Amino acid sequence: MLAAWLVIYAAGSLAVVADAGLQLRAINRFLAFKACRDCDGRTANYYAAMLRIYFAVDVGLGVLVLVGALLLPPSRSLGFHEMASFDLALLVMTVGVLLVLPANLVSGLYRARGRYSRSVWLQNGALLLGQIAQLVALATNGGLVAVALAFVSPQILLMIYLVAYDAPRLFPFLRAGRSGRSWRWALGQFRRAFPFAVANLSELALVNAPVLMVSAFVVDRVAVAQWGLTRVIASFLRGLCAQVTLPIAAELGHDYAIGDRERLRQLYARGSTLVTVIASVIVAGLLPFWPDFFTLWTHGSIPYDAPLAHILLLGSAAVAPSLLALAFANHSNRGGLLVRTKGLQLVVFLVLSIVLIRLLGPLGAAIAVVASDLCVQFGLLGFVIMGATLRHPIRHTLFLAAVMAAIVLSGWAIGVGVASLAPGAGFAHFIVECAIWSALVALVASPLMSKRLRDGLIARVPA
Repeated sequence: MLAAWLVIYAAGSLAVVADAGLQLRAINRFLAFKACRDCDGRTANYYAAMLRIYFAVDVGLGVLVLVGALLLPPSRSLGFHEMASFDLALLVMTVGVLLVLPANLVSGLYRARGRYSRSVWLQNGALLLGQIAQLVALATNGGLVAVALAFVSPQILLMIYLVAYDAPRLFPFLRAGRSGRSWRWALGQFRRAFPFAVANLSELALVNAPVLMVSAFVVDRVAVAQWGLTRVIASFLRGLCAQVTLPIAAELGHDYAIGDRERLRQLYARGSTLVTVIASVIVAGLLPFWPDFFTLWTHGSIPYDAPLAHILLLGSAAVAPSLLALAFANHSNRGGLLVRTKGLQLVVFLVLSIVLIRLLGPLGAAIAVVASDLCVQFGLLGFVIMGATLRHPIRHTLFLAAVMAAIVLSGWAIGVGVASLAPGAGFAHFIVECAIWSALVALVASPLMSKRLRDGLIARVPA
């Protein structure tokens, strides 16, 4: 059942691909309208027309998913034919995620109009309610369908609230928007959004497709669950770093549009360093303590795979700076670059996955993910963006590598020492070692409380 839920969750996450890059296309248009004479009027008309497209996508894809599930039940192709509720739970998850898509348009408008924090808080609130509802569903029902419903229902309600009430209340000019656009114009939006769709598809594939591929190629269901649970923490780290880059990328896109090269260069260098530091600190804490948490999390029923966890975590830290390059490319309308690099990355990942999963199992999937990230997203996309933005891209890259190595190795060493000396066993031991490690790291980082020292370090970041 655990393996089935991980597959269902991955399928729901992949359903976000149905956005097809329309959100980032809309963000670029909303930003461009700021330079127009009738900014509010053009924004209202474009918003109304795009909202109509989103509703059409919801209806069309929802029907296709239902028909496809009837003709080819997912439980057969994914190895869960013995679970009677698997197909219905998968449908609830995927169709529910499709219904949430119009919220992307509202979120894009909020980002372009300086209200991004509002959409983030509301979305996180809906996710929190969803987590609580899942606990209730597990306690009262325990079935996959109930948990899937609990997951998607708060997000659907939030979408209705945003579209029907919150956006028109914050921006009254939206009520005057006219959606009368031709089908040719609508198809043109998909064509112009295609580069962003390729980038999003590649990102979602790297996070979720490995779970589905391992489920399809690996017979051992315990190995599938082990892979899915280990991917959870790597995906969390990647998602956290991606969220950190979004407000920075919006500022970078603004500086890029107005041609402020000096501010753009400084902000990119500092933002890249910030993302690297955040990822490195988290990985430095996870490497020594993740085995204990994994054992507690799974009640010892699923073995811990150290090489698998190490490859995923260290790879996530190494590729973190390239997430800012990806976000900046999305916010500076570099469609050609996105298509070439992210399309290549997706191909490299799929080829490596098919070969390596058959040979090495889940470890092969981890190698495929990290290799495609480092070779294409960091080695190609990251260097192109840094080369066009920074004066000293190679020096900046070496600086980031040194920062990551210093933080990860020192934090890992402290964690190993703390884990061996911390008293207690089980959950108490885990809490004690985490608390001691956090206190020691805070002590080591305490000199950064000095503004003079912080400013001096920031000034030394190669740009």
